[in-house]
Amino acid sequence: MYQYHCLNPISNIGLSRFTEEYQKTDSMEHAEGVLVRSAAMHDLELPKKLLAVARAGAGTNNIPLEKCAEQGIVVFNTPGANANGVKELVLAGMLLASRDVVGGIDWVKANADVETVGKDAEKAKKNFAGTEIYGKRLGIIGLGAIGIRVANAAVALGMEVYGYDPYLSVDAALKLTREVKHVKNVDDIYADCDYITVHVPLMDATKGMIDAAAIEKMKEGVIVLNFARDQLVNEKDMVAALEAGKVRKYVSDFPNPTTAGTKGCIVIPHLGASTEESEDNCAMMAVDELMDYLENGNIRNSVNYPACNMGVCSNVGRIAILHKNIANMITQFTAAFGEAGINISDMTNKSRGEYAYTLMDIAAAADEKILARLNSIEGVFRVRVVK
Repeated sequence: MYQYHCLNPISNIGLSRFTEEYQKTDSMEHAEGVLVRSAAMHDLELPKKLLAVARAGAGTNNIPLEKCAEQGIVVFNTPGANANGVKELVLAGMLLASRDVVGGIDWVKANADVETVGKDAEKAKKNFAGTEIYGKRLGIIGLGAIGIRVANAAVALGMEVYGYDPYLSVDAALKLTREVKHVKNVDDIYADCDYITVHVPLMDATKGMIDAAAIEKMKEGVIVLNFARDQLVNEKDMVAALEAGKVRKYVSDFPNPTTAGTKGCIVIPHLGASTEESEDNCAMMAVDELMDYLENGNIRNSVNYPACNMGVCSNVGRIAILHKNIANMITQFTAAFGEAGINISDMTNKSRGEYAYTLMDIAAAADEKILARLNSIEGVFRVRVVK
């Protein structure tokens, strides 16, 4: 029996995928797996029993990834599960920035009690006129699950679409409609596009990437959209650009004191993935990843350990070892099994940065002696009997 704990409310459609071998616990202390959305985990004490954390969403800034890795805890996310929900809101953001729909709605509300509101609207509507997105140039920085969907949808709406992603995979490229123009220099996006939307992860290299220097390279009257991470944009520089008229509108899904209520900013209360479908998809994917790891030791969509898939174990036993990515580890593992007279039927070793993962199918059950021997090897974080 496996136990799991939810740090946030998780979609019941996702939780329903757990089999009868799983039981929900109100205490994280007793859980092998944790499901989380936005709850901050950096200050939490991670129990020794905890094996995995599944984030029902893409971002993992709320999870201490290195701390988890060094305690042998695999952290998963669900890339692409909420991509359609975010894509639709990006399109809505472009339209709201192009046409002053919100201003028009506010005018109608303010004049709701005026008997001649219909007639007056015909005179007032010129104050809310805008531009169409058809035929305009859209630049997309980051062609991952969301960026690809935005690109293809924008092409279907008649926009001229340019994409920048130096790490574009072959699989991702195949999903792009051929009308999308892939550029090799982000400055081309800045210089040529009427709309620019950012869809990259937050890292040291991307933090504050849209700053005064980047904005200076953009077209006059550009519309900038950020539905990825708040810190990708230096918002003080953005507000200054709005005041100077360089940027026409800034659309963000991340409210803060700098942009909330500021003229030219359309700030949405982080609704990108706030659809029933997105929450269900993220929850289902997170549960599937968690079960596959707990039952089979397979890793899909981890953000702190490498991907590894050996399917369902058909041998007597399976051992998972989470360890440092350093020399001589495999030699020591195999030697330990050799000394115990246990044959290794199959084995996979993968690494990701400083961390590595070894999965071994063995022809005899592992006893406490061999487990203690493996745990004593310097650089091993955790040894787990999967089967």
